[in-house]
Amino acid sequence: QVQLVESGGGLVQAGGSLRLSCVVSGIIYSINDMAWYRQAPGKQRELVASIARFGHTNYADSVKDRFTISRDNAKKTVYLQMNNLKPEDTAAYYCNADVMSKTWTIYWGQGTQVTVSS
Repeated sequence: QVQLVESGGGLVQAGGSLRLSCVVSGIIYSINDMAWYRQAPGKQRELVASIARFGHTNYADSVKDRFTISRDNAKKTVYLQMNNLKPEDTAAYYCNADVMSKTWTIYWGQGTQVTVSS
């Protein structure tokens, strides 16, 4: 059973920073792309950032130059460093990963809440 567990969310004032982490556990042979998504109330889930196995990254325009995605393959962990947070960044943040366990499958975490006050 593969599980993704996020941590690091919380309440922060505008301009502040948070670092999210997501650990992948279970019987894992390989992990390809890893990503962070977010979903605000009443809105669709959207891609925030993604990172390929060997480091190529992609960001939503709204977070470029403020957020940084990184990964530690040995620890099976993906991070999202969020700086200069804005109230519009308030959302539940979810990680996902393309994991080879029995087969290649995309797994999701349960989400962590980020709330940015003005």
